[in-house]
Amino acid sequence: MKVTVDQEKCVGAGQCVLAADDVFDQRDEDGLVDLLNPSPSDDRGTDVRHAAAVCPAAAISVED
Repeated sequence: MKVTVDQEKCVGAGQCVLAADDVFDQRDEDGLVDLLNPSPSDDRGTDVRHAAAVCPAAAISVED
């Protein structure tokens, strides 16, 4: 699985962190997404896809 984020789209809602806090975090300075793990294991797929689905700015992309 490959995860990418578009920080230009991110609005800092933090929904991704709530869904998968081992893959996403928020930067302290502006609250925008910080991708911790761009290649999470397949067992994290459900949570990572959920994070992408609930992102209000559609800033997260997931490829298998």
